[in-house]
Amino acid sequence: MKKTSVYLDPKMDRDLGRFAAAEGKSRAEVIREALADWIGEMPPQPRITAIGVFTGPGDLSQNVDRYLEGFGED
Repeated sequence: MKKTSVYLDPKMDRDLGRFAAAEGKSRAEVIREALADWIGEMPPQPRITAIGVFTGPGDLSQNVDRYLEGFGED
């Protein structure tokens, strides 16, 4: 596990301590479980499966300067 620090306001700290004691768990264990539940409820993030897939010249990355000649000139 990796250690991290979390700042809590005094009321949240008291509530966390009471809850952890009532459950017979450490504060860290309660926080880990809460985060695991929260992360599990998050919708999956879209993943990029391909970059730069398009129709056009197949040598764009090798000849970018040639393709940009005159671009942006009025």
